[in-house]
Amino acid sequence: MAPKRSTAKILKTNQLNSLSTNEIEDINCSKQNKICQDIKLIKSMRKNADAPVDLMGCQTCADANADPKVFRFQTLVALMLSSQTKDQITSAAMERLRSVNCTISSILNLSNEQLEELLKPVGFYRRKAEYLKRVCAILRDKYNDDIPNTFEGLCELPGVGPKMANLAIKIAFGRIDEGIGVDTHVHRICNRLNWIKTKTAEQTEFELREVLPKDEWSTINQLLVGFGQTICLPVRPKCSECLLNGQCYYSKKINLKKK
Repeated sequence: MAPKRSTAKILKTNQLNSLSTNEIEDINCSKQNKICQDIKLIKSMRKNADAPVDLMGCQTCADANADPKVFRFQTLVALMLSSQTKDQITSAAMERLRSVNCTISSILNLSNEQLEELLKPVGFYRRKAEYLKRVCAILRDKYNDDIPNTFEGLCELPGVGPKMANLAIKIAFGRIDEGIGVDTHVHRICNRLNWIKTKTAEQTEFELREVLPKDEWSTINQLLVGFGQTICLPVRPKCSECLLNGQCYYSKKINLKKK
């Protein structure tokens, strides 16, 4: 279960005070309807499921035939490595780790230098090697060679943040719980499309809980990450190929420059 939080509002407090409950509900419904229409168009653009996240994302990195505890552990490892690292590099590192079994005991038996070599060129591989060693010791001593099955428990592990915890619960345990995995792609795209107005990934997750239909929570991360990898790029997005062209601030800015 996600930690306690202050409820994110679509409107500012002074605006809310001047509106009736019915008016607020109408605005929220209008916002949700707009988001649902946008999601339909994004799903249409993503129907081929051929983005790096689809082919080499963390949900593909663990051995599906392994013991359930090992599968869950490998899923967590992939998520830890994925931070500030391209999917292709994370996937390749996981293949190298799996060549030496990628279990808690096998990683603890590696020297720091051996582990770093297996992780390289993952972003911040030295720091992640240290985190992995510490996490393995905790899982061995505290969780009977398994990973925590709660958001709070996962976030207590070194090197594991809210996005990783939410995705671990979804991929490793098949649960949605109370969280949405928000990375830089999700944060950027949700703000570009004016679903929300936030400055941090944490704020984005809280706001999305208010406006995103819950049946979209489990798929929104992979959907938007793939969209961000193929069309809605961080720099020079392919607005001419986007069915939402003209509906986000970036494409409006580009269109104004062309006039």
